[in-house]
Amino acid sequence: MLGALAIVLCLGCELPKPAAAPAPAVAVDVELVLAVDVSRSMDLEEFTLQRAGYVEALRHPDFIDAVMSGQHGRVAITYFEWAGTVREESVVPWEIVNSATSAAAFAAKLEARPFSGFRGTSISGAVTYGAALFDRNDAEGWRRVIDISGDGPNNFGSPVVRARDAAVAQGIVINGLPILIRPSRTAAELDRYYAECVTGGPGSFVLPIRAASEFAMAIRRKLVLEVSGDTDLLPVVRIDAAAPVDCMAGERDRRIYSDPYFPQLDR
Repeated sequence: MLGALAIVLCLGCELPKPAAAPAPAVAVDVELVLAVDVSRSMDLEEFTLQRAGYVEALRHPDFIDAVMSGQHGRVAITYFEWAGTVREESVVPWEIVNSATSAAAFAAKLEARPFSGFRGTSISGAVTYGAALFDRNDAEGWRRVIDISGDGPNNFGSPVVRARDAAVAQGIVINGLPILIRPSRTAAELDRYYAECVTGGPGSFVLPIRAASEFAMAIRRKLVLEVSGDTDLLPVVRIDAAAPVDCMAGERDRRIYSDPYFPQLDR
């Protein structure tokens, strides 16, 4: 009897509205993650040149033309800074860039960020964090790219090859911009290290920066290539190593430098 009464009383009740269908994903030509090294091995001059290079590249007509020449005429882009870890406050959220205006707006957010470096160089952490960002946008591109810059080998966190391989297995392409302005013993072969240990996926490439004057041009050229997807569009330096590179070199040096009496690890 109580069950029947309950039914009668609820006949006039307003039924819950069905949940709204999720908005369809925005089709883009590429989903691009910019992962930028701010470890303390980078000095203020390098910070400044690197930041200015990205800001200038995003505003440059070559980049805008590459974006608008794609099938959809738009890309999804996000940016974060990394060192031994990734700080959430460094993340510039995903935005759709489809014009000079939207590109300039994204560049302005980068330009307004304060400089903040911290310890460690975890390329593996940056790759893993960058790979997870693709699940945090409303875009759908036929290419997903992590664009990672840095001035030293991985020396913190999990091995970089493990992180690289996991990202590539998800269909992500990783490109590298090794910074060799002030080469140290650990960075003497950083271009080869990036080629063999960091980058991966179809069409991936390494574009080293060897002089401060090359920053703006190299970053612009890299972004144009990543947006266009045509690695033959401009000449790119590819590294053909004569001998295998030690992908654990950074970890070994970190342990040696932190404890000079610690025996060297077997290679």
